[in-house]
Amino acid sequence: MTTTFPITTLQKRVEAIFRNAGINDVQSAALARVIVAGERDACKSHGVYRIEGILRTVKAGKVRGDALPVLDDAPAHGAIVRVDAAGGFSSAAFELGLPTLVARTRDLGLAALVVNDCTHFSALWPEVEAVTEHGLAALVMCPSYASVAPAGGIRPLLGTNPLAFGWPRPGRTPYVFDFATSVTARGEIELHRRAGKPLPEGWAIDETGAATTDPAAALAGAMLPFGGHKGSAIGTMIELLAGVMIGDLTSPEALEDLGTTTLAPRHGELILAFSPERFAAGRAGNPFDRAETLLLAIIGQGARLPSARRFAARAQSEAEGITLSAAEVALLDRLLKRGLDAVS
Repeated sequence: MTTTFPITTLQKRVEAIFRNAGINDVQSAALARVIVAGERDACKSHGVYRIEGILRTVKAGKVRGDALPVLDDAPAHGAIVRVDAAGGFSSAAFELGLPTLVARTRDLGLAALVVNDCTHFSALWPEVEAVTEHGLAALVMCPSYASVAPAGGIRPLLGTNPLAFGWPRPGRTPYVFDFATSVTARGEIELHRRAGKPLPEGWAIDETGAATTDPAAALAGAMLPFGGHKGSAIGTMIELLAGVMIGDLTSPEALEDLGTTTLAPRHGELILAFSPERFAAGRAGNPFDRAETLLLAIIGQGARLPSARRFAARAQSEAEGITLSAAEVALLDRLLKRGLDAVS
């Protein structure tokens, strides 16, 4: 049995769950927008499944549900816009900094939004798309907590370290990719564990460094980087740029601070924005028209652009609503009724 909710109805229900758990309005609204976006776009690993982890992290005192992010947009910082998340969630901090990031990018051609001392739990494409809506390209990255072994290694050291990119397409959905630099997101392994399904080979190793298809053994061991040394190198780059460079925690430091892999980690996030018109100024051709030539040529060969399935799911959800299983509805009801008492 399933239940279908209008998007706004589900948004209000998820917000109510967070508020009932003592999370303030600023944090609750931003969190709910990201959670519902995951369900809307059929990204189940970043949908309502994530609510319990958010509440556990609040209950454990590892994130401030009452945090109010603070924007530092002093002109002296030039292209760098900073938001102190004040120990709260990254979503609220990003939303606060976005207007200044957009204005600074239009003024300078490129700008960076640095979010410090935040807890990140979600995908990065919501941030990327929020930037592309303003006609800007974006590159977003953040570390996580140590759960991925470097290529050739046997113990977790890197985070899943997602990387996302977006290019605006006037009149069309943007070109967006968002992927972990591990073979898969950790949430996918947890979903396999809950479903009692084995993992595909090549996803993970156990505590001894041996290959495993057992989700529980993988969660106790380490995930592997995608593409071997290539994914490992990109993951390391993200540790340096979105951890060391912005003065925030790397994935090993985040895990040490957190003390467990069952809660959402605290670290930083780096959002880079670019104005295609400013970069292409004085050169022949419109950058958006030229981009369409390339992207349409990809489609013309029968290839699928990244996020195409997600955008198709979004269109269906916007037309028909978001459908949840009976178990998911029961989970929402339980969390709304019991708040933080619903999680251990």
